[in-house]
Amino acid sequence: MNKALKNPLIFILFVIPALTLFFVFFIYPIFSSIYYSFTSWNGVSDTVKYTGLTNFKKALGDERFWVSVKNNGWFILFSVFIQVPLIVFFSLLIANVKKLKGLYKTAVFMPSIMSTAVIGILWGFIYEPNIGLFNKLLGLFGVEPIYWLSDERFAMLSILITNAWQWTGFYIVMVLAAILSIPGELDEAAAIDGATGFQRATRITLPLIVPIISVVIMLSIAGAMKAADIVIVMTKGGPAGSTEVMATYMIKYAITNFKYGYGNTIAVLIFVFTLIVTALYQLLFNRRSERIEY
Repeated sequence: MNKALKNPLIFILFVIPALTLFFVFFIYPIFSSIYYSFTSWNGVSDTVKYTGLTNFKKALGDERFWVSVKNNGWFILFSVFIQVPLIVFFSLLIANVKKLKGLYKTAVFMPSIMSTAVIGILWGFIYEPNIGLFNKLLGLFGVEPIYWLSDERFAMLSILITNAWQWTGFYIVMVLAAILSIPGELDEAAAIDGATGFQRATRITLPLIVPIISVVIMLSIAGAMKAADIVIVMTKGGPAGSTEVMATYMIKYAITNFKYGYGNTIAVLIFVFTLIVTALYQLLFNRRSERIEY
């Protein structure tokens, strides 16, 4: 058995299936999208016409495309500056709960395992102008009904809130796991020295969970760049394209309008923009830190 494990051919045989799947489902689609992004093709016919940079010029000169880019930017900003602080705050609260901690973890994680279609429909009822929960509460203070998903001023915010509600629990469980892995002796020693709960949270717990917070931010950015399903379910990019994101913009052209070549151009631009945003994050905020050992 030991001789077999030392044989390089054995390792190659184990690696080949994984490499094959990686090539078929990742490498090939990327290069395929790049190839078709320089063509004019409807995705069905045998005729594929090379058009050079025409598709890219069209996309970069399209005002609707830049609206979708801006909306993806709103997803990123909302996730990083509003959702992530709330994730850390609620994680600290749950970590200090003495009873029913498992119940709270299950409750906050529940939306993450629900279908996006179900969540979109559920929040559609909450945002409903006449019988929706939000407008009913606002009506108690004499506020006129707000058309949350039909008004350009509120539609994007409504989607951002819904998306955050769905995924906040997933990230809370991740951060909570990091908090609970910190040895209790550190917190007890700080308490004996007279540190308040706030001081222990900000000077001990938060610095120790910075790596997992960094991962949460990275995942939030990646999720914001590929957001599509919640928009399709709730507004389909409306009203008047005000909630369009790059992924829904791509779907409309590639699938609905049978402009497969142009749709792949948008896919390539999404890929490039994602690389740029993540690289900037790594450069500016995710600097290498020393490994912490307890």
